[in-house]
Amino acid sequence: MGDWVVTAEYYSDTYRTEFICRGLETKDQALKALRAALHTYLPSKAIVEKRRHVYRFADQESYLVVIKGRLTEWECTLRVAELISDSTDPAVAERARLEDGAAEPEDGTVQPEDGAAAVSDEPRDRIPPGY
Repeated sequence: MGDWVVTAEYYSDTYRTEFICRGLETKDQALKALRAALHTYLPSKAIVEKRRHVYRFADQESYLVVIKGRLTEWECTLRVAELISDSTDPAVAERARLEDGAAEPEDGTVQPEDGAAAVSDEPRDRIPPGY
């Protein structure tokens, strides 16, 4: 089961990320929602749209949207993303799972005896201790 989202990222006094659509099961559903949002998405700030330009990045999974308003020009990036712990790719999901705050190695290697978790270069979800 996948957990895909469509996000908008932009700078407006501070860097912001907004979720446009959440809980999509497949990448194809997320891409369809992304393409639908390209011509309708407006930021959570007042802007009166006069013109919109949409630029596609080479990966074809993210777009730059430039909106010319009455007084200003505004840019945002719309993208799709997958929650790695729910990835439909078993290798990605397995590496992302945590057990007692540390990822369990698939190759059977021994964790350090002092209780310190081995540092992994793989991205993964993390729940801080005490939560």
